[in-house]
Order: sequence, then C-alpha cells, then structure tokens
Amino acid sequence: MRHSIQASTRCLSLHLACAPYLCTTSVPFPAIIYYLGYLAQSTCTFYFEVNQLAHASRIGSPTLRKALVVFGLFLSAVPLSVAENRAPVNCTHLMAWMAGGASDRILLNSIKTRGIDFALTPRTTNQLLAAGTTQETIRALRNSQRKTSGSSCPSTLVQAAIDSHNKQFDSAEQIVNSLLETDSNNGALHFALGYFDQQQGDWDNAFDEYTASEKAEPDFAEVHDRLALVFYQGDDGDNAISEARTALSMDFDDPVAYRMLALGHYVNEQYDAATNAFKEALTRDPKNADVYYEMGLVARDEGLNDRAVESFRASLELNPNRWEARSSLGALLGQEKHFTEAIAELNQAKALAPNEPSIRENLANVYFGKGDIDKAIAEYRELFRLNPNWRHGHDSLARAYMAKDEYSSAIDEMKLAIEQDPANAGKHRALGELLLAANQQASAVRELRIAVELDPNSAASHYSFGTGLLESDQLPAALAEFQEAVRLEPSAEHHYALAACLMNMGRDREALAEMQTAVRLDPAKQLYHARAEELIRLMGSGATQ
Repeated sequence: MRHSIQASTRCLSLHLACAPYLCTTSVPFPAIIYYLGYLAQSTCTFYFEVNQLAHASRIGSPTLRKALVVFGLFLSAVPLSVAENRAPVNCTHLMAWMAGGASDRILLNSIKTRGIDFALTPRTTNQLLAAGTTQETIRALRNSQRKTSGSSCPSTLVQAAIDSHNKQFDSAEQIVNSLLETDSNNGALHFALGYFDQQQGDWDNAFDEYTASEKAEPDFAEVHDRLALVFYQGDDGDNAISEARTALSMDFDDPVAYRMLALGHYVNEQYDAATNAFKEALTRDPKNADVYYEMGLVARDEGLNDRAVESFRASLELNPNRWEARSSLGALLGQEKHFTEAIAELNQAKALAPNEPSIRENLANVYFGKGDIDKAIAEYRELFRLNPNWRHGHDSLARAYMAKDEYSSAIDEMKLAIEQDPANAGKHRALGELLLAANQQASAVRELRIAVELDPNSAASHYSFGTGLLESDQLPAALAEFQEAVRLEPSAEHHYALAACLMNMGRDREALAEMQTAVRLDPAKQLYHARAEELIRLMGSGATQ
C-alpha cells in the first residue's frame, strides 16, 4: 500500500509539472490530453515497477532496464515534438542563462530544439566568448535553423554575464536588477539572480528568485535542478526529490537532475536510492568530480569507509583542488588510524582553503587521535581565533585539555560548547563529568540533572548523575539513578555501580547479588572478582550487615 501511494503521488507531481509546459505551446488540445494521460499512466507504471523491483533486482535487472529505456524514450519523444512550436531563444535569454551558470548541455539543447532569433555576428560571438561560452555552443548557434536579424544582445546584460563568469557577482546582480525593472516576468533574468545569490551563500533569496523563474518559465528544466539544490541545502529531501523528478520529466538524460535526485535521497537517509541515482548521473557525465565526492559522503554515512575513500580519491583525480574531498578523505583516513596520510591530505586541504574552519577541526581531531595533544590544542586554538563563532569543536578541545589534566580549561571550553548548543544532553553530561573530576560536586550534580531531564532514556546520563549524587552523599537519590541505569542498560559497569551504592547504604546482600551479576556479565574484569570476594569475606567475618 505504501508503495502504491508513493507511486500515485509521484505520478501526480509529474503530471502537474508537465501541464504548464504543454499549455504554453500551440499543441492541439486533444494531443495535450492524450499526452498527459499517457504520461500519467506510464509514470505510475514505471515507479510502481521500480518500487517492486528495487530490492530484488537493483538497477541491473533486465526488466528494470527495459522499463527505464521505454520510459525514457517516451519522455524524450513528445517533448521534443512540442519544443518545435516553442519560441526561439533570443539573446537576452541566452545571456541571462549564461550569467546564471546554466550548463552547456542545457544551452545546447535549447538552441538545437528551439533555434535562435538573433544573428550571430562577429561582435556577438566575441561577447559570448567573453562571457564563457564554449566553442561547441558557438558551433550550435551557427548551425541553428532559425537565424534571423531579430533580437540583439543588451550590452549591459553582456557585461553581467562577463562579470558572473569572472565571479564578480555584486556588479552582475546590480545590472540584472536594473533590467528586471522593465521586464519583471523574465524567467531567465530571475534565474541569473538566483545563481548570484546561490554563489554568495544567500539560499533564501536564491529560492525566491528561482521560484520566480520557475513560475515565469516552468519548462526550463535547469531551474528545477536549482530548486532541488536549494531544498537539499535546507535538508528538505522530499521537495528536492520532487523538483529533480520534474526536471527528469522534461529531460530524462539530465545528469544534474539525477545528481539532485541522489542528494534528495541522501538527505532522507535513503542511501541505496541515492547511490543508484548517482550512478545514473555518472553514466551520463562520467567525469563529474562533484558526484564522486557526494557518493563518498553517502558511503561514509553508511559506514562503508573503503568505498568512501575510493570515491573521494576518484573525485580528487578529476579535480585535485576540491578541498572538500581532501578534507573528508583526511578525516576518514584519520578514523582508520592512517595518521600520516590523513595529516598530509588535511594540510593540502588547508593550503587550498586556509580560511575554512572545518579543515582545522578535522586536522585537530586527527592529531588528537594520533595522541599528539599539543598539536591538537594548537589547531583548535587557531580555529577559534580565526572563527570565534564557529559552532563545532569546543567539546573536542575540552577533551584535549582533559587528556592533559587541565580541568579548568576543559571546563571553560565545555561551557562554551553548551552555550552554542544548550539542549544537547551529551554535552551537559560531559561537563558534569568534568566537574566531578575537578571535585566540584555541587556544580556537577546540577549539570548531570539537566542531562537526565533532557534525555531521560540515556543510561549513561543516569549512571553519571548517580555517581555525582553518591559522591555528594545523597544515597537514596543515587540508588534510584543507578537502578534506572541498570533498567535501561543492564551492563556490568552499571550493576557494579549499583552494588557500590548498596554497600554504602549497608545493604550488603543486595550489593553482593549485583556484584555477582557484574562478574557474570564481564568475567574478564578482575576488579569485579576482587571486590566480590572482598565483600564475601567481610560478610563472613560479621564486619558488614
């Protein structure tokens, strides 16, 4: 039932996504109805078959491959015939798309299927080349069947495209905003603005501009790819998947759409689906370093470290300057205790992006894992000197200070970590344990009480809280916490702590039963045997109750 509902939902979303596309053309109304009906039926069948076959066959199934081929041929045939009736590409749209970083593939498809309505003069050619146009695109423009002396390229927009190509986004944005004052419904101009915002990390404004672009020109596939990326950045996997599928309904061979589809599944922790979508992207774009890097992230989060390392290395072979891949590879190698190689990768990443805080944090963690505490502390200090508002790492720096028995510094860092994340029960527990180690029992009990309140199902928090109460001679309260720790996680350590509390309360027979349970659960722990034997001797001598 769940698969059927999902299939129907996907069918409906694609049906609605294609409707505006068809209705903006001169296609006869009966043909539109036929196309939509058949698309809906085929889409439902396709996704239903995928859902049913996914677990058994994966992407290698002959039945699934046949479904993919048939569905792809169907989707590619009708939209192409529809595109013949669409308006040719004018120079304003082409320049705006280029300013917005549209892929060469999208530009070529638009030119080949729609033609152009401007003359490709030597001046226009030079303008396009200055804005980053490839020679392949220039050849496609020359071969276009719809060359006329129609529109011209606005000189200001040409400059905006050149500025964007040179990463001067502020000046490009000013030009495009001025053009929108007289052409507010131009989807290509909104697309370019969305790209400028995206490149500057303003994802909220990017979403607004891409949405305006999609509303004005819903048949431009790449705007759906961009919306999918925005949703991915906001951890909205479902909407990212929906936008990617809309793009695929327009262009079944769009590698960017497959990549966005994979990222949506990744956010939703649907790792198999993400990996399959990434493979589809690589089939169509085999030299995409970004896809290999993101495949590595999926494998890493699945716990498949060898596969993740392989993917990160593949990404770096294609783009050695991708600092994110080097940093991720270094961090993973550090976890695998390949410290020398890990440090080398992270230092290279730091050279590529010296102001990126996550690299320093990864490097500090590797130094800590290697046991080089002084270097770890030095990296953490430099991290926070350069990035005082960085929200990660204070707890790790506290751990490094604790390794050197510098409790005061460790406590200060853990307090900063809690200021940045006050609802994190684990950090309150860590601070409480540090305070216990520093013999600040009253403060420790306060922090550990907060940890238990924030996460009442944490056996570790109850255990630490019980320890703090025991050291504060609050025996009945400590007993209750140890009993709860045992109930949640009946480990040898928790039974032993309960036994110690019972001994302090003079309840030795109950304590012995708990001690013997600890011995049975962890027979290799000599301390448990020794304490149990000691308690038996004391009870035999009458020295205990």
